[in-house]
Amino acid sequence: MSDETSGTRANADDMGDMGGQRDLRDLGDGTRAVRAGLPDPVPYEPALPGPVFAAHYHLPGEPTGPYTYGRDENPTWTRLERAIGELEAPGEPVETVVFASGMAAISSVVFSQLGAGDAVVLPDDGYQALPLLRERLEAYGVEVRTAPTGGDAQLSVLDGARLLWLETPCNPGLDVCDVRRLVREAHAAGALVAVDNTLATPLGQRPLELGADFSVASDTKGMTGHGDLLLGHVTSRDPDLAAGVRRWRKIAGAIPGPMEAWLAHRSLATLPLRLDRACANALALAQALLTRDEVTGLRYPGLPGDPSYAVASGQMRRFGAVVSFVLPDRDRAERFLAGLRLVDDATSFGGVRSTAERRGRWGGDAVPDGFIRFSVGAEDPEDLIADVLRALSAAAR
Repeated sequence: MSDETSGTRANADDMGDMGGQRDLRDLGDGTRAVRAGLPDPVPYEPALPGPVFAAHYHLPGEPTGPYTYGRDENPTWTRLERAIGELEAPGEPVETVVFASGMAAISSVVFSQLGAGDAVVLPDDGYQALPLLRERLEAYGVEVRTAPTGGDAQLSVLDGARLLWLETPCNPGLDVCDVRRLVREAHAAGALVAVDNTLATPLGQRPLELGADFSVASDTKGMTGHGDLLLGHVTSRDPDLAAGVRRWRKIAGAIPGPMEAWLAHRSLATLPLRLDRACANALALAQALLTRDEVTGLRYPGLPGDPSYAVASGQMRRFGAVVSFVLPDRDRAERFLAGLRLVDDATSFGGVRSTAERRGRWGGDAVPDGFIRFSVGAEDPEDLIADVLRALSAAAR
């Protein structure tokens, strides 16, 4: 593999000596995030070069160079792919492929690895767009099986499958499955394993270290964290699997714009700061909600009493920024959301500004009418919790 297409290897070598003291794998998350994917310093040039806008490149003679046409590769993508790879598997030779959206990233794995006659196992409590994916897969002759995330229930329908798709913690219910166990069983049965790691991010959970073949995420959410761009990625240790994903991107044209890729790379530097603050706030909010009689079904994997806490503690380094709970009915939930002053009523999650929504308004999720998905941001926790408690009290009147 060339330096331009070998995922993190080129940059891992560049950073390996760092004064001869520390290997990349020994660096803290903050240090790694602010340095990830940067080229060697060039005098009088920016540390992170600006986006490269190009549909075609100078291409004399045989097309053997790394950049030939804008749908295939772009230097701005390359730097971002290296950076994400360094977060997904520090110091390891992995390959990352970035996409125009999280759904494009999901589709790349599914459609590059499955064909007519194959079977895939999906969670039945995961990302809301998965039923749309099921519709297309079945139209192409792929058998789709589903089971819940909790209790590792997907194992019950694994036999003979080509691909096992995990989403842990799942969205929006926040159940967690044992990735190591599921990977072990899947590989023994001859299946590949992909993990949707959107909610956790690589700083919360590293699916490749847990044995998965693919780590997939919508970088629209926590990875970039500002709610201002769409992006996704797939990372794999296996060059052949990554090549299939990359080829699917080329065929489908599901490519990110260079500006979006550059903004995403810039945003990675603050990921540890954003995630640490949001996770601490999420735990504090969950603890505060425990005191409210009108709140039922409270879920947060980092809460010691949560049904997923034991499994999550064994595979997650941070528990994410999403809390879910149920209010008595639809009207109470709507009054609560309308009464919030510091929280936007918006879909998606993982941003620096807290958002919340009544998930039942979309349909498709098997949740009660009063179910709230709350994405905790980076506000001062005292202000945020006070706002939530005040809105809960006001909604009860």
